[in-house]
Amino acid sequence: MIKKFFHALWFLAVVLPSVSVSEVRLKDLVEFDGVRGNDLIGYGLIVGLNGTGDGLRNSPFTEEMMSSILERLGVNVSGEDFRPKNVAAVLVTSVLPPFARAGAQIDVTVAAIGDAKSLLGGTLVMTPLNGADGEIYAVAQGSVIAGGLAAEGDAARVVHGVPTSGIVPSGARVEREIGFELSDLTRLRLALRTPDFTTAERIEKSINTQFRRPVATMLDAGTVELDIIAAGARSTAHVLSRIENILVEPERRARVIVDQRSGTIVMGEDVRISRVAVAQGNLTLTIEEAPEVVQPNPFAAGDTVVVPRTRAAIQNESGNGLAMISGETSLSQVIAGLNALGIAPGDMIDILKSIKSAGALHAEFVVQ
Repeated sequence: MIKKFFHALWFLAVVLPSVSVSEVRLKDLVEFDGVRGNDLIGYGLIVGLNGTGDGLRNSPFTEEMMSSILERLGVNVSGEDFRPKNVAAVLVTSVLPPFARAGAQIDVTVAAIGDAKSLLGGTLVMTPLNGADGEIYAVAQGSVIAGGLAAEGDAARVVHGVPTSGIVPSGARVEREIGFELSDLTRLRLALRTPDFTTAERIEKSINTQFRRPVATMLDAGTVELDIIAAGARSTAHVLSRIENILVEPERRARVIVDQRSGTIVMGEDVRISRVAVAQGNLTLTIEEAPEVVQPNPFAAGDTVVVPRTRAAIQNESGNGLAMISGETSLSQVIAGLNALGIAPGDMIDILKSIKSAGALHAEFVVQ
């Protein structure tokens, strides 16, 4: 484990310093205000399962919905003992993309809400999808591609992935459009996905350079406003088409991200550590159990007993003593200083926390 960790740090030290901060397209840095998707949700039924559907005794809502669908189709099942195992109730979710027109097809996701074991091979029957306002914007139907696999026998069962959820590619057809006229806007705001004053100023400068006039204005760290009229284009859509591929160099915040569960440590290129000395050692607790069986003499009255024998010891390992990490300016030298401590990833995380507490780690420290 330690060798793999050192190899990963060596890889970071070699690769990251050689990669300069690259320019990114504007549309990958911002969201255009008002140009967004809308969440849709519906409640539907999947049929055609191979005996892996809901147990209707535990999921009565599935039986009610199935009976309702059959009655609408002219089949009366009232009073019948109708309990198939090839149907499952699901929640159907999707996102209506911006500028989606009636007749367009969108993907949907289905997830079982009962005790179905698998949705593999099922077909979603006609399901209306509602928006937050309660209106129906799309109708979903189609074959389900399950996200996993399940197999079982008489005494064992194996599950790979999540077979109780899946997708229906292009499974919903848009029936209602959302009223939004982009061409009516005279001003449009660009919302930065990662707010930063320096990045916002660079976006403002790049856009104004593109149009050779003051078109963009930085309002704050997360917002840049466009004056559509000052741009002199035929429409708002033409303005966006001219600016969305402009290359901008984003400013990156120095971050150290650690995942305590897996022992993963990721450092940004701008991480700096001031000159600091670190000592690391471990306490090893050893407990050994060696119970002994004691029997009475052959002619003595008594019972055989087990006498506990425990040996406990605490050993203080010497560690590596004090190791100095120089306050260098490159990520490779920071990694080299941390590697000099020769410790496991879990202990490395604790040391980084202590360095941050001492004020010597100049970066945002994020623990996941």
